[in-house]
Amino acid sequence: MRILFIGDIFGRPGRTIVKERLPELVRDRAIDLVIANGENSAAGFGITPALADELFELNIDVITTGNHVWDKREIIDFFQMADGSRGPARRVLRPANYPKDLPGWGMYQGQKGKIPYAVLNLQGRVFMASNDDPFRTADRLLKEIDSKVILVDFHAEATSEKISLGWYLDGRVTAVIGTHTHVPTADERVLPQGTAYITDVGMTGPYDGVIGVKKELVVDRFLNGMPVRFEPATGDVRFCAVIVECDEKTGHARSIERIMMG
Repeated sequence: MRILFIGDIFGRPGRTIVKERLPELVRDRAIDLVIANGENSAAGFGITPALADELFELNIDVITTGNHVWDKREIIDFFQMADGSRGPARRVLRPANYPKDLPGWGMYQGQKGKIPYAVLNLQGRVFMASNDDPFRTADRLLKEIDSKVILVDFHAEATSEKISLGWYLDGRVTAVIGTHTHVPTADERVLPQGTAYITDVGMTGPYDGVIGVKKELVVDRFLNGMPVRFEPATGDVRFCAVIVECDEKTGHARSIERIMMG
């Protein structure tokens, strides 16, 4: 099985390049399953039901998020009105280690062709908002999963926390994919027990800025400390992703390949 994971889709530039490049990538690289982090798809902050539908129409199977999931009020209503275990709202995830009474879900189990799979969304705690322990949350949820193919989006700030979770879950999941920093790392590898790992897959969006935002706005914020309304940058748009190939019978990864396309 070949899984494509697309890094944080940022605003209209990110959505546009996904629309342009995804079909050929799926065709040319024989991709079976497509997962994308979409928490910044609404002008860089949050996601709306309409944008989720737009991404699903591009044949993305599951959308993960992170700390910006609540930036658009509509997504809360979207989660609360979910109907059925496999409807669109079930395929948009928020971190599973948020408080249990919050709207939404942190795990999705589905089937692609005849192959069952699961996607687990977790958020780190170092330099992030307070939430439950992602390590023990993963332990708990893995007991509920029957699928061998399991991909984890770990939305976290600290590289040490991401690497630690990779080692902690080695051999128990197919891949641990880091998101959130918007900066791609070059440490992709398959760990000894068969889990593919990368600290951060990077951002799918405009690189002529500061992690997706117009650079002059961010530089001014650092210079004077005054609040400013951030706006998405527009130039040097790149598509960042990884392809994980795995054995669907064992769930173990055979390879992980980093991709960056202009």
